[in-house]
Amino acid sequence: MTLLNRRAALKLGLAGGALLAAGPALAQLEIVVEGANFQPLPIAIPDFASSDPQFGRDVAEIVRNNLRRSGLFLPLDVASLPQQVGDVNAQPDFPSWRAVNVDGVVMGQVERGAQIQASVRVWDTRQQAQVVGQQLATDAQNWRRIGHIVSDAIYQSLAGGTGYFDTRVVYVAETGPKANRVKRLAIMDQDGANVQYLTQGNSLAVTPRFSPNNDYVAYMNYDTGNPQVYVLHLASGQQQQVGNFGQMTFAPRFAPSGQRLAFSVEQGGATNIYSLDIGSGQPVQLTSGGAIDTSPCYSPDGSRLIFESDRGGSPQIYMMGAGGGEPQRISFGSGSYSTPVWSPTGDLIAFTKQSGGQFSIGTMAPDGSNERLLTTSFHAEGPTWAPNGRVIMFFQDPGGNEGPGLHSIDIWGRNLLRIPTDSYASDPSWSALRS
Repeated sequence: MTLLNRRAALKLGLAGGALLAAGPALAQLEIVVEGANFQPLPIAIPDFASSDPQFGRDVAEIVRNNLRRSGLFLPLDVASLPQQVGDVNAQPDFPSWRAVNVDGVVMGQVERGAQIQASVRVWDTRQQAQVVGQQLATDAQNWRRIGHIVSDAIYQSLAGGTGYFDTRVVYVAETGPKANRVKRLAIMDQDGANVQYLTQGNSLAVTPRFSPNNDYVAYMNYDTGNPQVYVLHLASGQQQQVGNFGQMTFAPRFAPSGQRLAFSVEQGGATNIYSLDIGSGQPVQLTSGGAIDTSPCYSPDGSRLIFESDRGGSPQIYMMGAGGGEPQRISFGSGSYSTPVWSPTGDLIAFTKQSGGQFSIGTMAPDGSNERLLTTSFHAEGPTWAPNGRVIMFFQDPGGNEGPGLHSIDIWGRNLLRIPTDSYASDPSWSALRS
């Protein structure tokens, strides 16, 4: 059994927010994951009160959808609730909520203005106590964010750790016939909304990777004919090539500091891993030899690198210090391993595994132990982590004339979901929580 959290109530409060008046502090709502017997937490989320009732309904629906898609919560049908619109200023009628087997009730109010302001309370109906009370705000130009921020507050309170809803995903949007796909970079909210295109599709753009502060995206661009690593500034749209060395540079990944990139350089038939302090123009070679070394990824503390290499005869995962050194192999199962990505929490490494004509997305401990395959299909690849380290997004291609699409799954191998996109989609990269 994995106890996700038995949290102490009333400790939350976002910057600029005020804790609402609270009831008893010993409420014990909890979410427990126990193998196949896991049951999502029933939770009631009436429409939020608002001077614009449709706005209140829309924001509450974002919260319901987020929590439902997490797989840890079971938001109930609003029509079945004893109260269809929340009253954040009143204590719920606990007997009526318990009569319909509701453990948690979310009451909210949201208003538009110079900013969007929201108040939210979560009540434990068994203990008859408030467990969350917050006032939240966000920019009026992006009203959907308030729903994500509220969702994160609820998730953090009842499931522990941090939420992951107020995030974005950058990916490769693919359009056109399979033999001649246009591939351009796109960015969207984690639930598929607010899609924006970052490149025009004049040249092939693949493998986008967020910087730790969400300001930049590193990617591989074929603009000059040979693939080269570029960095794009999201706010301005400005982009520039990272140096000019090697026949090809590809597979970039930021260090946790955001000031350094690791990537692969192909030159003279060999592919090795280099690092570069952004702005210095002087790369440092980290591996050597005739093997193909690629897909580097830093540990969360920046001290180590994992990467894919065929130096042992087939693609496997290796680890070394961030400054280089003798790599140590950590993958030893049957088949080949690729695209390793370190969890933000440091306890797991996600990877792609190919074996028996099938592709799998899996996880292992940093020493290679406790390998677990989460999902297997015709073609699945390119895992990326939610910032709380509990959910993995990847792309899956069913084959035939269809194209790839984005999916997510949790670290327990449950809750496989298709992420809606406007086009075929591949190579996702999940941002950190927005500030």
